[in-house]
Amino acid sequence: MATKKTDPAPEQARPSYEEAREELIEVVRRLEAGGTTLEESLALWERGEQLATVCQEWLEGARARLDEAAKRPVGD
Repeated sequence: MATKKTDPAPEQARPSYEEAREELIEVVRRLEAGGTTLEESLALWERGEQLATVCQEWLEGARARLDEAAKRPVGD
């Protein structure tokens, strides 16, 4: 039986941009250092992909907020 893709985690479970970035830095450091099994490396890579997506979503959200703020007249 095929597995159904689930929706993203609830907002409260989503790490902040800073938390995701720091964990991503650690994942990259561990991958670059080597010394992990193939299975561990794959798991780290997948986690890194998830964290990169979280960071990208935060940055896109921030850009959208800045764009909206720039459209508003001064004083609103």
